[in-house]
Amino acid sequence: MATQLQIARTGVVTNEVKFIAEAENVDAALIRQSIAAGRLVIPANKLHLKTGLRPAGIGRVLTTKVNANIGTSSVRCSVEDEIEKMKAALAAGADAIMDLSTGGNLDEIREKLLAQCPVPFGTVPIYEMIKDRNVEDIDSEIILEIIEKQAKQGVDFFTIHAGVLREHLPLLENRVAGIVSRGGALLAKWMLYHNKQNPLYEMFDDLCGVLAEYDVCFSLGDGLRPGAIADATDDAQIAELRTLGELTARAQEKGCQVMVEGPGHVPFDQIQYNMEIQQQICHGAPFYVLGPLVTDIAPGYDHITSAIGGTAAAFYGASFLCYVTPREHLGLPDVDDVRAGVIAAKIAAHAADIARGLKDTAERDKKLSIARTNLDWKTHLAESLDPQTAEKMHRQACKEIGAEELPSDDYCSMCGKDWCSLRINKEIRELSS
Repeated sequence: MATQLQIARTGVVTNEVKFIAEAENVDAALIRQSIAAGRLVIPANKLHLKTGLRPAGIGRVLTTKVNANIGTSSVRCSVEDEIEKMKAALAAGADAIMDLSTGGNLDEIREKLLAQCPVPFGTVPIYEMIKDRNVEDIDSEIILEIIEKQAKQGVDFFTIHAGVLREHLPLLENRVAGIVSRGGALLAKWMLYHNKQNPLYEMFDDLCGVLAEYDVCFSLGDGLRPGAIADATDDAQIAELRTLGELTARAQEKGCQVMVEGPGHVPFDQIQYNMEIQQQICHGAPFYVLGPLVTDIAPGYDHITSAIGGTAAAFYGASFLCYVTPREHLGLPDVDDVRAGVIAAKIAAHAADIARGLKDTAERDKKLSIARTNLDWKTHLAESLDPQTAEKMHRQACKEIGAEELPSDDYCSMCGKDWCSLRINKEIRELSS
């Protein structure tokens, strides 16, 4: 069975394309054409499709998607906790889930999460490759074994750090934060130890063969992404990006779907350039960005710094935003952090989609605004991005006046009855009629 990319190139519209077209009210032929051109991907492992995957498309003709990272560590390892995080992320609107687990039984964790995950599911295979072994001991046999095993489990997209090359490492000399990507750092250590080229780059054609067999989407990892705004758009980052452009073309030639990962920490004024140069170098492949975070000084609030950057990134060229939680740089997120991270990223994605003028995107905003104008609390809360939080705050306001709920059309929870401009507007309309 061929991949989504190969099928699209024949002119055939798959069931997955039809599903996405209906869900997003976009012409199926346009989606097919975008897939065929390499500008849109549907991360949908053939085996995950058989167990309830709800297909999602990632590309500029569709709405901006949001990914939520979860996963265990050696410090905190509970499958049940990760399942709860995944459920919270999905309830908040996450379009994809990535399992970044490094602690515990990784096969069991992955299988249990996948069994309950209806959206595209990604991993970083190198994490399992070094489980219970030193990174120096990785070889081509181990790499292919892990890649194929995870593909057989139904993983829909892999972060593969194949663009970090030996010749890029000297370019890091003047960096403030060095290599912040775990995958990038591990491979740099391997290359220096063996004095050889990145094994993922050397065996890239073999990886393409496995991913094409199961239609797993490449998410070409940015192992040299900037982890501080002082390092943004430096020679190392751009050198790796050029290699990712080469690998994008090679993978697509072999029928593999490809998206490309991007920064990271980027000053606001450099975001447009970063989005545009990726589109140019990587042949229009969908761009998957972490944030980007526009300042380094807000630990505890990095869901906000990333939402600021994410809006600009999605406006200028990104198709996929990886959420950042308030606990970024400080510790592993809990369920509340996951919710906050997803909501912040969804705000960024939606704001960018409105600015891009995507069809029907602003209709929900208009409906909420009409309800707000009419003091229609029920609709106002229901149409909000996070009804749970909005309703909680609304009920707190009600309690302050000793009511279970506010009158539906005659009382403002901010201003009271006599000072509300919206209520006064109603009186003005009545007097003008």
